[in-house]
Amino acid sequence: MFDDLKRHAAKVADRPVESLFDDPDRAGDFSVRLGDLLFDYAKTNIDSTARGLLIDLLDRADVAVKRDAMVNGQAINETEGRAVLHTALRNLDGGPVLVDGDDVMPGVLETLDRMEDFARAVRDGSFAGQGGPITDVINIGIGGSDLGPAMAVKALAPYHDGPRCHFVSNVDPADIADALRACDPETTLVIVASKTFTTIETMTNARTARAWMGEAVADPAAQFAALSTARDKTDDFGIDPARVFGFADWVGGRYSVWGPIGLSLMIAVGSAAFRAFLRGGQAMDRHFVAADWPENMPAMLALVGLWHNQVLGHATRAVLPYDNRLARLPAYLQQLEMESNGKGVTMDGADLAGDSGPVVWGEPGTNGQHAFYQLIHQGTRVVPCEFMVAARGHEDELHHQHQLLVANCLAQSEALMRGRDLDAARARVAGKFEGDELERQARHRVFSGNRPSTTLAYPQLTPEVLGQIIALYEHRVFVEGAVLGINSYDQWGVELGKDLATALQPVVEGGDAAGKDGSTAGLVNFLRRNGL
Repeated sequence: MFDDLKRHAAKVADRPVESLFDDPDRAGDFSVRLGDLLFDYAKTNIDSTARGLLIDLLDRADVAVKRDAMVNGQAINETEGRAVLHTALRNLDGGPVLVDGDDVMPGVLETLDRMEDFARAVRDGSFAGQGGPITDVINIGIGGSDLGPAMAVKALAPYHDGPRCHFVSNVDPADIADALRACDPETTLVIVASKTFTTIETMTNARTARAWMGEAVADPAAQFAALSTARDKTDDFGIDPARVFGFADWVGGRYSVWGPIGLSLMIAVGSAAFRAFLRGGQAMDRHFVAADWPENMPAMLALVGLWHNQVLGHATRAVLPYDNRLARLPAYLQQLEMESNGKGVTMDGADLAGDSGPVVWGEPGTNGQHAFYQLIHQGTRVVPCEFMVAARGHEDELHHQHQLLVANCLAQSEALMRGRDLDAARARVAGKFEGDELERQARHRVFSGNRPSTTLAYPQLTPEVLGQIIALYEHRVFVEGAVLGINSYDQWGVELGKDLATALQPVVEGGDAAGKDGSTAGLVNFLRRNGL
């Protein structure tokens, strides 16, 4: 599939990316616009020939057909027999969306209305704790039930005018203990996010929170809400059905922030901002469906990823938002991409012929510059970088400081491309050293350059822009998975560890470890001797 691309890549491997800018139209031709969003991939070694071959992949893999099948409610998650319709959750003013002949949109919009009514009641105090208006919200979930809302609440902090929000995901008791310590049980709302209401980490933390609240209030369940479809289990927990918000099995956990899983975000920023967030996602959906491939932002973002990973063999990519409120975005995208496309078999069960998705990681700038950029600039492995930057922040009085941030972002992508050759390095240390020492010192200051990066630029991080960014990356995952022929919407890779943890719990609690391998048994015995 990638043979022609690999042959072309070999031909241009030594070409300086900077030389491509001899074409004065390079920046414009190798970027994509959507409204106020700009995706620039000009600082990669993709030329017109490579782009043409990459776009051919989309046609050969019938990506347009698969895309239309997804948004029209067909069961593209074939291993689980499910539709994949997170797009329906942000289809605020679109037409019907059919699953097995039934329009799902009335149910989606009804749930959104119920969420808004509840969020409004929490925010205006008409729903209160047993000690007064709600001051704090604790969202208990894990994976997509945590990463999405936790990331979005931080990202939209300037719009946060509701109760304080806390997020608990880890079964490590330190996580729940720290959150509870910061809250008053009489004025705290606990949201339990688990579709099945059986997720062991989530339910363990939920029971801990209920016991904590029960020490201070007569009816702790009255200050709980649930994001779940398991009504029988939420009833058993004591949660009023009016505070239970369900979602269909065609919404995967890592794609669920647009619906009930986003309740904590709605409570934090209000219904109007939440709807703007949804409309941002909807705008990206419409663009993805309508735009021709060269002008299609999700498609081109995906093709850049395939070029770097499958064609050039770069096994990781760094997501580097120069927007501190997007600090949790790399972790969010880590799950979105690695849980979706970290597969070893194709849709028909055959072994995947090449590499699957890359390792995704990152931190916000400028912090990363003082942490891992050394490796990015001078390490032996090439790490494609994906920068993000806003034209302005929300702190107008500190705009000069924001300008410094932007300068750093643009300088890093330029430095990765340009590098510094040995002559330039010698010039920097001339006069300080001589002879062999000058040569040695100069070599330490050489940057190979020709290291690729992309930049996503936007006017300001608003709810609508955040929605566009998340939907952009969701569709990127779809396109890469469709080209590779894998199912991006199951996650069997998380099951084995869960099964083994269930089997190990009795051993950890004091049972016989004799049936375990020597390493596991030895670790259990060590931990027992030290207080387990």
